[in-house]
Amino acid sequence: MSAPVKSPASYFPSIEKKYGRPIAEWQELIRASPLTRHMELVAWPKAEHGLGHGHANALVAHTLAEAAGG
Repeated sequence: MSAPVKSPASYFPSIEKKYGRPIAEWQELIRASPLTRHMELVAWPKAEHGLGHGHANALVAHTLAEAAGG
C-alpha cells in the first residue's frame, strides 16, 4: 500500500519555516521570472535560493496551477 500523494500546499509550512519567506513572496518571485517551463522554474529557486527539489517543485506546481485557473 502506497502513501497518499501530498498536495503541493502541504509543503508550505515547512518551506516558510526552513527558508524564512512567506509563500506569497516565493510565488511572486516565480510569477515575475522570465522562465516559463516547469523544470526551468524549479531549477531557478534551487540554484539561486538553495531550495530543495521537492520544495521548489511544490511552489512551482502550485503557482502554475493557480495561474492556469486550477
